Parts: sequence; structure tokens; C-alpha cells
Amino acid sequence: MKHTLWYKDAIIYQIYPRSFCDANNDGLGDIPGIISKLDYLKELGVNCVWLSPVYDSPQKDNGYDISNYRDIYKPFGTLEDFKKMLSEMHKRGIRLIMDLVVNHTSNEHPWFKSAISDKNSPYRDYYIIKKGKKNGKKPPTNWTGFFGGSTWERIGESDEYYLHLFTKEQPDLNWENPKVRDEIVDILRYWLDMGVDGFRCDVITLISKKQDFKSRFPTIALCGKDAYVMGPKLHTYLRELYDRAYSDYDCMTVGESVLCSLKDTLSLVDPERKELDMIFNFSHTDVDNYLGVKYLYRDFKLTRFKNRLAKYQYGLYQKGWNSLFIENHDQRRSVGRYGTLERGPLSITSSKSLGASYFFLQGTPFIYQGQEIGMRNPSFKSIDEYQDVEIHNIYNMTKKSRFLNALIGKHLFDVSRDNARTPMQWSKQDYFGFSKVTPWLNGTLDNIDRNVEDELKDNDSLFHFYKRMIEIRKKYKVVIEGKFDLLYKRNKDLFIYTRTLGKEQLLVICSFAKKDTKCPISSLDNYQLLLSNYQEHKDKLQPFECRIYIKGV
Repeated sequence: MKHTLWYKDAIIYQIYPRSFCDANNDGLGDIPGIISKLDYLKELGVNCVWLSPVYDSPQKDNGYDISNYRDIYKPFGTLEDFKKMLSEMHKRGIRLIMDLVVNHTSNEHPWFKSAISDKNSPYRDYYIIKKGKKNGKKPPTNWTGFFGGSTWERIGESDEYYLHLFTKEQPDLNWENPKVRDEIVDILRYWLDMGVDGFRCDVITLISKKQDFKSRFPTIALCGKDAYVMGPKLHTYLRELYDRAYSDYDCMTVGESVLCSLKDTLSLVDPERKELDMIFNFSHTDVDNYLGVKYLYRDFKLTRFKNRLAKYQYGLYQKGWNSLFIENHDQRRSVGRYGTLERGPLSITSSKSLGASYFFLQGTPFIYQGQEIGMRNPSFKSIDEYQDVEIHNIYNMTKKSRFLNALIGKHLFDVSRDNARTPMQWSKQDYFGFSKVTPWLNGTLDNIDRNVEDELKDNDSLFHFYKRMIEIRKKYKVVIEGKFDLLYKRNKDLFIYTRTLGKEQLLVICSFAKKDTKCPISSLDNYQLLLSNYQEHKDKLQPFECRIYIKGV
């Protein structure tokens, strides 16, 4: 089948199903709830949805621990509900990409249950099982994982351990085994045959591991990462998935990259290699932390932010494709982050400027549910209010270590993944109109001013600003294909860039300053103003003012 590049024209909206809309009022979002809100997505203008996992799962990591790849988690609905949702999306011109979670399974998957219960099981080699040291009393290596602690879990009282880069309930699959790869291909084709339009590939850069399984020099975080990040057979495995599955469908793939450099990114998204269409690069999300560790807080600097983004704009131009995002289910809310204001009269104004700063870069923009209405972090005060397995693991580690507590304890709650997982705020009704009963993860009532019902009525709302940005992306080819150039890269207050395609040029000016700022561009006479977050304009840029201009059309 001929592959089209439809993903270059896509505006993708991420749905976190347990927090989007609760149709049966059990406190948990579900697929019928998603169906009920499809007209809202069409009104916004998105034409593709990334759906976080809805597969059958014990939910130890909110669905990223899968026990059955071919069925739906019952509280979310049925397989027939899913098929109806897919059909209704397609009727509205909305494509669907699913989460592909194949670095690991749940420990309740039948494969794993068989693997650890019987050493002669054909599924034993589906996982990475090694003998421990000192007669099984110590793990095989000193590697540490993404949620803290050892990557190894002992199997009962035996001398053997299985590898898990995340929670112990998420054992890693052994991609060295060709039967595992056969299983993955079958799973891909199952969903693609159903009509799914592609996959967001969870932690896909971790699927290949070095086979020496030796301890590494101890580090504060992710000891052993050189053994499991961008492993030696990653490219081989990705190309195999393309050849055996993706190549037969007009689908797209976006990979979640972990600790990837620009060089790594180029190798993964090079169209000639036929591996991935694009990846999520997290370089710009690390501008307010040290060493890529989100708990090690540092002050935001606009120069760092825009130069990180620019690096990938220049690096991938005509060589690969970018993904564009500022929020997702693993990132805290952007309101109050990246130099924006969490509260006050300029909060929404600053969110508009931030939105414009990333939305017109080259690549496919992603919007995380609630981002378009300016949802804030919930301001939970106690660990008991959080459900995320990651923060509980890290919190327990800080309690045991004064050093870790001093280093990261202050910002632990600020960066929790649960900050982005509170229910979508549809109205001012009880529980935000998400449900009629207490949600699985409750928000805070002081956030109720940000809701869909009010924003739809307000033509100057953040929702309508995003809607207009989407309209611009769809109308002007320069936004898709134009060459990027960063202007005034040392300016500490302004993010200004152009996109140029022939005689057509888009000019994006975004202020991150809390006061009036001189615009360094001497003349804008030849430009037509397409969009701004202010109704009236002065000679100077007003606080957090953004303007999008075009010329040559």
C-alpha cells in the first residue's frame, strides 16, 4: 500500500481515557464518554486523536501494564464500544492512533504467568530472566530504573530475577526472541486491520538491550542506561516492524524517545530507513531541570527553551519530521511553566503566547486534553492525594535518604505526572461535568474557572485561540513546509522566528516578558496580521504579547 504523508497535516489531540469523560458515572472515564465528546474535538479542529492505553490491564501504571493486547479494559467499555468510537471518529474526519506498549507487559499477562511458573514454559524466553549473584541473594546487576530502585525482581525464593525498567509489575519483553517479535507483528496487524491509523510507540527506544548484563559504575539516576537506551538492535527491530506490518497500511508512527540525541533522532526518523515517522524529543521539556531529571529543578530561561527547539528545527529540516508538544500525560501542565503565569489577569495571555511559540514550528502539533482551556496543576498537598506509582516510589526513596530528600523533596509534588491527569473540566457543575460521582483522581475546585462550557462562549478564550491557530496551520502551506529561522536568539524576553516557502513568509513574535518590551523588528509594513492575543497594539510589545504575521500571499 502506498504511504501518504497525512501526518504532516495532522493536528493531534491526546486523550487520557480515564480522565476525559465518564459516561456511566462510576468515577472513571470511558470510551462511550469519548464518543459523546467527538463533536467538541471536531469543533476545535483536530483531525487525529492519540488515545492512551485502553487495553485490558491491572492498571498498576494506568494501562501501561497490559495483560491482553486484543481486548479493552472493561471499565472503559467493550471492543464493540471501541469499534463504534473508531467509526464515529472516521465519520468526522478524525484519525486514531493508539498507544503501542511493547517494551514490557503486565506481570498478569498469561505469557509472564507461564514464564515464571514453569522453567520449561515456551514463554520463559519471552522475558529477560537471569540468575542473581551470591546464590540469588543479590540482583544480577546494579541497574536502576525509571521509577527508582533496582530493575530486577526476584522470582519467589529462586536464584533468578526478571528485568523491569519500570515497576516490578511491568516485566520487560525479550526482543532477542523472534517469537516475541512475531507476537508484536500480529498485535499490530490486528489493530490496523480494524482500521486504526497508527501508533504512538511507548518507550520504544528501550526495546533492545545489550546482552552482557554487567553492572555499571554507580550513578544517581538510571545506572546502566547505556545498556538499555538505544540498544544495538533497535534499528533492526524497528525496520522489521515496518516491513512486516506498517508497510501494508497507510499509517503513521511516533516514537517516545528516551534520552535520545539529535543524531539518534535523525537515525530514527530518516524516511529512507523506514523505521519511525517522528519521535517525541524531550530536550525542551528539560529546560527547567538539571541532567534531564525532572525533580532537579532550575529556573526557566527563554533562551535555553527556544534554542533547544531551534536545534531540532534546523537539525531535522528536509531530513526527518518533528513532533511539537508542551504537555502530555507524563508532563505537568504548561500553565505556570515555561515562563508562563499560573494565575492572575495575564495567565491566559501568557498561555496563548506559549501556545503560539510552538504551534507554528515545523512538525506535527500535539495538544493534550485540557491544554486548550488552560487547565492548571491541581495543587495537591499530600502524598495520599496522588495515585501515580512513580511519585509514590520516589517519595518512599526520599523518606529513606536525607540526601535525596534535600535534593528533590521540595519539588516532588510540583512535577508529578498526576498534575496532568486530573479530570477534564467540561463545566462548573459538580466534578467539573466529568462525572456525577467523585472521580478516580479529584481536581481542586479553585480550577473550575477553566472549563469548556465557559470557553466555548467566550470568543477571546484560550480554546478559540487554539482553534484559530489550527485554522492557520490548515490554510497556509508555509506552516507545513517552510524553512525555519530563529531571530534574535540571545534575546531573553522574545521568541521570534520565521517560516519561509518561496515568496511566502510567516513571522511569529512571542513575548515572554511581564512588562512592555521593544520589538526589534523595525518595520512590519509588508506583513498581514493573522492572529494576536491582544485586541489593540502599541509600538512596544505588551506583556506576553504574541503576533503571527504573513506576507507574500
